[in-house]
Amino acid sequence: MGKRRGKGRPVDGIIVLDKPVGLTSNQALQRVKFLFYAAKAGHTGSLDPLATGVLPICLGEATKFTQFLLEADKVYRSTICLGVATETGDADGAVLATVDAAHLVRADIENTLDQFRGKIEQIPSMYSALKKDGQPLYKLARQGIEVDRPARSATVYRLELLAFTAGTTPCIEVEIHCSKGTYIRTIAEDIGKQLGVGAHVAGLRRLAAGPFTLDDAITLEQLELLRGGGRGEDLDHLLLPLDAAVADCLAVELPESAAWYFRRGQPVMTPSVYRQAEEGDIVRIFRGEGEFLGVGEVLDDGRVKPRRLVAG
Repeated sequence: MGKRRGKGRPVDGIIVLDKPVGLTSNQALQRVKFLFYAAKAGHTGSLDPLATGVLPICLGEATKFTQFLLEADKVYRSTICLGVATETGDADGAVLATVDAAHLVRADIENTLDQFRGKIEQIPSMYSALKKDGQPLYKLARQGIEVDRPARSATVYRLELLAFTAGTTPCIEVEIHCSKGTYIRTIAEDIGKQLGVGAHVAGLRRLAAGPFTLDDAITLEQLELLRGGGRGEDLDHLLLPLDAAVADCLAVELPESAAWYFRRGQPVMTPSVYRQAEEGDIVRIFRGEGEFLGVGEVLDDGRVKPRRLVAG
């Protein structure tokens, strides 16, 4: 019998990838997992193949904290082409209609963008990764199947017009700070509808996801250059710590006695939480001043209940 291939090594931490254009998020994840020779990995929110930018990838025990990044705010920079509507809402789709939009001026754009700030309702695109009965909508769309999609709420905290290029098919560049579940291609399509000319996303770059920005990111090419002849050990120094995904949460230090109960899934009382946090807050838990134990949720009586624990 041939030698059984190994399944990867145990490696824990977060790497922030600057995802290149043309790869799905899962393809980028698999490349990173291979480079680190990691046994376990997961990404924290899909980017379309057309999109580039911040894609945090969690390895090993860090995968327990992906949900906190999925729920985090995002910042995008997008180029939107006006006057051209496509099947998918982006540049990869077949053109459905072209309208002369040369009459549009910057003031028209500014006035329209006002309608997309604050709380908004969106109907997700059939070409989104949202699932219906376990099937991603984009797979159904490719089969010619369209299903009802209820409107979903999102919040746009900031929508700034960076540039406007006039012409038959004008282009605008915008920067968007938004809540989880915001569909940028849907915003682009809705802007086009409001202006009466149609629109699609011509380019999209994620600048930030939760606490991570492009300053934290590294490219696949850089990872490949830095990887030595081993099994990814040369890259381990690039990994961010397990608690980086929740770095904006209050850090709480537990004495050894309380840490013992917390690691066994039991709520514990700590005076610092009672003074500084409120019910429902997520806090980072450390044993003493060093070991990260996981995250907990503050209860109404001031105790902290374990939510995600790191294997000891």
